[in-house]
Amino acid sequence: MPVDGRSHIRLARPSRDLAAAERFWVAGLGLSVVWRTEGDGEPGEHDLLMVGWPDAGWHLELVHDSAAPVEPRPTEEDLLVVYVDGPVPEDLVARLEEHGGKRVPSPNPYWNRRGVTVEDPDGYRLVLCERGWSNN
Repeated sequence: MPVDGRSHIRLARPSRDLAAAERFWVAGLGLSVVWRTEGDGEPGEHDLLMVGWPDAGWHLELVHDSAAPVEPRPTEEDLLVVYVDGPVPEDLVARLEEHGGKRVPSPNPYWNRRGVTVEDPDGYRLVLCERGWSNN
């Protein structure tokens, strides 16, 4: 099976609090829960939350291991960019903030001119870009 543009992508990240992450990504951004499982406390077992849009070729995996938690270590350049192909809806930004997000300036002026950057509860950054992917 070849790896190509139709290959599904999973972005995996540690999370401090899966409930807070779910509020941000599902109730805030509007992703769906694709899969959820809870570890049983055995070594190597962990709580897992996968979120995404059902028709997307990617999903976000968030993991928490209460027995051996991994602290998220995002930088200002760890971005998940969603191209909205038009003005960024202020009600969407407000909903993200209401569900645990924090609007932040980007160190890259391009993202400040072209969209809005919001940190999730773990400190990872979501950029809502006003451009469409085809015109980048």
